[in-house]
This record gives sequence, C-alpha cells and structure tokens, in this order.
Amino acid sequence: MKLPFRCQSVVLPLLLVGFVSSVTPSVVAQDKTIVSPKILSITREFTKPGKEGGPHEKTEGDFVKAMSKAKATDYYYALASLSGRPRVLFLSAYPSFAEMEAARKSVNTNASLSAELDKVNEADGDLLAETDSSIWMRRDDLSLNQGYRVGSRYETISQFVIRPGHYDEWMELVKLVLDAYKKGVPDAHWGMYEELYGTGGGAFLVITTLHDGAEIDANFAKDDKFVEALGTEGMKKLQALEASCVESRVNNVFRIAPKMSYPTPAMVQAEPDFWTPKP
Repeated sequence: MKLPFRCQSVVLPLLLVGFVSSVTPSVVAQDKTIVSPKILSITREFTKPGKEGGPHEKTEGDFVKAMSKAKATDYYYALASLSGRPRVLFLSAYPSFAEMEAARKSVNTNASLSAELDKVNEADGDLLAETDSSIWMRRDDLSLNQGYRVGSRYETISQFVIRPGHYDEWMELVKLVLDAYKKGVPDAHWGMYEELYGTGGGAFLVITTLHDGAEIDANFAKDDKFVEALGTEGMKKLQALEASCVESRVNNVFRIAPKMSYPTPAMVQAEPDFWTPKP
C-alpha cells in the first residue's frame, strides 16, 4: 500500500534560502516560526500530462479525509510544483527513525484505515507517471534562522550535488556564505538537509519558506548587501569553491497546497483558515 508519508530565493553564489518543518513541532511565538524534528521524509509524485491540478487534488483530498476520520497522528503537508515537471512533494518529519517506524506502523496496523488508503491509492495511481522517496537530516550547523514561518504560501528548494572527495570544500563554501549573511543580511533564513537515503549520493537540500511573490522580489534586492558583506576576495573564493566542489544544482519553487495536506495540530492552530478553510 502507499503510505501517507509523501515521501530554490537565490542560490550560489547568492545562497538566500530556507527551511521546512512538519511533525510534532514547537512554536516560537516571537517570530511566528514552527521548528520541526531533524529527520525529513519526502515523497514525490509526478503526474501524467493533464492529470495535475484538480484530478490529483481530489484523490489526495481523499487521503486526507481517511487520515482525519481515523484521527491518525502521522502528519504531512504538500508542495505543488510551479517550476520543473508537474509534481507534488509530500513532507513529514520525525525526531528519530524509531519514531518514524512507530508512526508508519500505527497506520499499517489500523485495518480500516489501511483498507481505505488502499482504495484511494488505486485511484491516485491512475494519475501518476512516477513516484520516488528520500530521507534527509537537517544540518543545524549549515542552516540559518531555520523554521517554517507561519503565513508562508510558497517554498523554494535547491538541490546541490557535491563532487566525490570535495566535501570539505563544500563545508568551507557554506560557512563562508553563512558568515556573509549573518553580517550583511542577518534576517535571512534557510534550512539545509543532508541526504541519508534515496538519492544518487552527495546531495544537499536548501529550503526556504516565503510569504508571497513580493518577498521573492525583496530577497533578490538584498543581493547587494550579501556581496558587500562577502567582499571582493570573498566572492572570488566562493566562486572558486563552487566551481571545484559543486557537481550540479537544481532550483525550484513550489506552492503550499493545503487541500492535499494533513498538517500538524500546531500548524492548524496557527492558521486555521488556511489549512482547514470553510466551504
């Protein structure tokens, strides 16, 4: 059966990016941020041509109804692509792999819920061209002001693949960027995740939450402050490190999709009209 755990802002040299969150979060009231556990599970569903949008939203809504009816405690939220291939990402987070195992077991051992999900999964599968899943761990030492910011409607995700044997250079590069942002753009925010399972190897995700398109414009406008804080020699060093250690990078923007999401109680409490809108 398909489990319900569906499971890029500017990038280098201007690494203004951010962070995702999910299960059992703690709410930081002063900056309206929700901080999640460190283990992030992502499942991607690539839709067939013409099956994105409404048709996929309907079947995913049926998953949400089944989970809600069963009062399941395994939460996730969805991101619908606005760039790249049509797809939806489903994100959930856990404090540990033991907690992940327990959460998934609670669904599998619920006979009525499993039967309902099996039926919905069959209908959903007719819409899909491909699926995959991956697991990541947040690197707090490589993140800045991380947290899901309440009121966000978009997320950007950048994936960097590091050349084998160049890990130390990547660490040096990110810390160079971190120092420049702390100095020049201290309100910048991102969460960086290191690949654990499911990708080709050597991958990092950099994720940010964004309130609206105006914030994306504002982030680009802050580039000069970053460059000024980095300095001429720092920029040369950054570019040299990137050329040496980064094998590839892909940047995409997504819309947060509440109708396909089964968010945590903390997320719902923070924005009930967004996550559970009235008909």
